[in-house]
Amino acid sequence: MRSLRPAVAAALVLGALTACDAADKVTGPDPDDAADTLALALVGGDFSDVALTSGQTVDEVATDYSTVVEGMGDLTPTVTAGGVEEDGETASATLAWTWPVGGEEWSYTAPVTMTKAGDEWQVEWSRALVEPSLREGSVLDVTPVAGDRGLILGNHGDVIVTDRAVTRFGIDRSQVPQAQAGRSARRLAQLVGIDPAAYAARVEAAGEKAFVEAIVIRKDDVPLDVAQGYAAITGARAVADDIPLGPTRDFALPILGSVGEVTAEMIAEHPDRYQVGDQAGLSGLQARYDEQLQGVDGLVVNAVAGSGRERELYRVDPQPGQTIELTLDVQAQQAAEAALADVGPASALVAVRPSDGAILAAANGPGTGGYNFATYGQAAPGSTFKTVSSLALLRAGLTPDTVVPCTSRVGVDGKPFENYDDYPSSALGDIPLRTAVANSCNTAFISQAGKVGDGDLAAAAASLGLGIDHDLGFPAYFGQVPEPQSQTEAAADLIGQGGILASPMAMATVMASIQAGRTVVPQLVRSVESAVPDEATPLGAQEAAALQGMLRAVVTSGSGRGLLDLPGPPAIAKTGTAEFEKGGKTLTHAWMVAAQGDLAVAVYVDEGDSGSGTAGPLLERFLRTR
Repeated sequence: MRSLRPAVAAALVLGALTACDAADKVTGPDPDDAADTLALALVGGDFSDVALTSGQTVDEVATDYSTVVEGMGDLTPTVTAGGVEEDGETASATLAWTWPVGGEEWSYTAPVTMTKAGDEWQVEWSRALVEPSLREGSVLDVTPVAGDRGLILGNHGDVIVTDRAVTRFGIDRSQVPQAQAGRSARRLAQLVGIDPAAYAARVEAAGEKAFVEAIVIRKDDVPLDVAQGYAAITGARAVADDIPLGPTRDFALPILGSVGEVTAEMIAEHPDRYQVGDQAGLSGLQARYDEQLQGVDGLVVNAVAGSGRERELYRVDPQPGQTIELTLDVQAQQAAEAALADVGPASALVAVRPSDGAILAAANGPGTGGYNFATYGQAAPGSTFKTVSSLALLRAGLTPDTVVPCTSRVGVDGKPFENYDDYPSSALGDIPLRTAVANSCNTAFISQAGKVGDGDLAAAAASLGLGIDHDLGFPAYFGQVPEPQSQTEAAADLIGQGGILASPMAMATVMASIQAGRTVVPQLVRSVESAVPDEATPLGAQEAAALQGMLRAVVTSGSGRGLLDLPGPPAIAKTGTAEFEKGGKTLTHAWMVAAQGDLAVAVYVDEGDSGSGTAGPLLERFLRTR
């Protein structure tokens, strides 16, 4: 062991001397460090540590680099250097670039050559270091590519809402002097029929390069005077565009809603989703399902030459939004809207398919002022609610043949109740329940109030799909059947007044349930399925048959005779009116509900003479033209 120790010590000394000699031979700058320094500068834009060739200054290079990447917005690249090779007084390296573009990575490499000058490796700046195909004067630019908004489809897959051609009329501030902007705005506003003062104020407050939109009109609906007259107004422009719209201007508009530029409130509530200038659903189903309907924008990166010519370098394709499928039938909806087109007061028509609850039409007349009364309105249903009262009486032991007293007047706790004004005197007396339904005898129903126990009326309503709210994926009001607060209110409830409220959709659902022989749950958005509420007692087959028979008598011998000669299966129906106070006057809501084959319909007119005289012709027209 002793003989080995000097040899080991000598080897260690020799190794140490060899290492010192190698260190002494490593002299001059390191090209790897220079390449890394350049990569770091390209990420942060600070070139103060980069050795540049003569004639190039740090400030000039930093400014030029900023110009090249300014069009990339807030995208920050990752740049690394590698593959460094030294060859005498020159060295080469490879810059690996990665940009986060639209959730993907745009990656490429750019070569760099360095020249040794004394104790440093110098880099000659050129725009090709940023992207190898860039030439002098070319810059990078990233541009969003809008993802198409999802379609809204209807029954049978028909396209209801899709991009349709429109014309945007407005004032281009860059084309009109400030002093004349207000005058031009007022002239354009008068031409297109909007408030001149309000529009002029917007135009005068806008920036000098802004396009201030006045109105958007479907391309095929632009009035001739507007098409010919706008060009004579200084600064007025007509811009062609495509926006999501239904088949016609008013097609189910209160339900479908509209798409437009996001509001400040929307941006404040969802800053991660919306930015100024974005298009989004502003109302109706467009707003409720905006997140699903919104497409995902793509991005395209271009090399833009000084002449403005673009050359595509990288693209992330946009993704369309999801398709929303509805049950609305285009032909049925248009027939419903045509039936209501000339009705002055607020009105609505809803058609439901009893076999599956599909809402085929939900139309609001022009008098609603854009309010969705069809599925969300609230009004006393009047005698159409006798459909529900009849079921409660059947469950109390009555039959369609049970004789009930139909008197001209009946008093309840001191309050008199009468039949409608033109009730036929020949129909008074002791009559079967089916006749009381057919003639809509108020006093006959009220005479049986004592046989309807607490909760019985609400239970009957629930069996027919009324009075129990649940989420259907759209604004829907199922009505209410509250516990009466007095005998008088209990009596009024039986004839659809008192505390009873319903929407046209709810009353169409009642008729659909009677026609189907089971509780029907309406559906509009196919992706949203709702079961019959647990608290709803199932409708019995005998109960349904009895109701169908009594409501058929309304058509054969009562107020629904207008439906007697309808082609196709026999129709069942019920008319109704409900009194309400307005401006010190007693007015009446007019209702009619009906079912024929696999279709149930409810029509409501806010102010009318009678169910048969006001609502009846509208319902009949719909059934004959749908």
